[in-house]
Amino acid sequence: MSFSSRTVKMRAATLAVSCAGTAVFYLFDLPLPFLFGPMIACLLAALSGMELKGFGAISVGARSILGVAIGASISPALFANAPAMAGSIALVPIFIGLCGLIGVPFFQRVWGFDRPTAYYAAMPGGLQDMVIFGTEAGGNARSLSLVHATRILFIVTIAPVLLVNVYGAGLSHPLGEPVMGFPLSELLIMSLAAIVGWKGGERIGLFGASILGPMIVTAILSLTDVIHMRPPREAILAAQFLIGAGIGVHFVGMNLSEFRRIVSAGLSYVAVLAVLSAVFSWIVMHFGLGHPIEAFLAFAPGGQAEMTVLAIVTGSDLGFVIAHHLTRIVLVITGAPLIAAIIRRARPRD
Repeated sequence: MSFSSRTVKMRAATLAVSCAGTAVFYLFDLPLPFLFGPMIACLLAALSGMELKGFGAISVGARSILGVAIGASISPALFANAPAMAGSIALVPIFIGLCGLIGVPFFQRVWGFDRPTAYYAAMPGGLQDMVIFGTEAGGNARSLSLVHATRILFIVTIAPVLLVNVYGAGLSHPLGEPVMGFPLSELLIMSLAAIVGWKGGERIGLFGASILGPMIVTAILSLTDVIHMRPPREAILAAQFLIGAGIGVHFVGMNLSEFRRIVSAGLSYVAVLAVLSAVFSWIVMHFGLGHPIEAFLAFAPGGQAEMTVLAIVTGSDLGFVIAHHLTRIVLVITGAPLIAAIIRRARPRD
């Protein structure tokens, strides 16, 4: 079987499994069927030994939909509220610093990770970013991928439960208007913003270009009164579907021994992050720096795309949540090359 035909078959299997999972979640009225359905179905299929493969550029492109959704929420009113967010955002560097101070020795001494793998496993950055930077610094790509996939999988699974049962949030806030209700001109402008922002961001080397590029372009269009709506509901659902499948397929090829060690390491660190997140969320709420649901989502150490989806379905202040996640990601990413250089210089003494 040629590589290309094998890839097609693997992606077809992934699509079938994802659709089946979505259908089961939808029929049983389980939460976020287009996100959790494919995610759980692909996870179970991967652990059973099925050969699955993500959808490549299509999945990356799906994130541009969320970038447009975020950008469309950036309005003059958001900037008017920026001073009110300053105190909460100022806590983000402290949160990241504690992740490093606690997480690096945790992964090194408890789980036996080498120094670069321990550092990039501890950082609450994006999965792809941490794997790329960590590998370049000499870390173990497979371990990093599984630790971060486990983190995101668990956070995305448990966060809705906490939102509903602890914070009393609903998960039924409209994702957006149906596509049939959209002006054609608005759809075309949003599509162009997604493509230009994504590809333009890649061309200039913007990290997280698939989300941040469209977000920046759409924010400009929103602030200049060119667009007035978020992407249609169908587009948001498609993004959820592809993101969910993308998380699940990261567990393909894992053997039982690897599952026990690396996933256990990831889960135990999630517990550490949960405590830190709870403390910082409480500080934000206690000092009146933000509302409870927004504070929870702002410091929940999940992926930016996944937290965007949860912010939308709970009807939260999307600008508040994303401002914190962008600050976290910018700090983690910009610090990564510096840390990598320090690790490389220190490695001969290990």
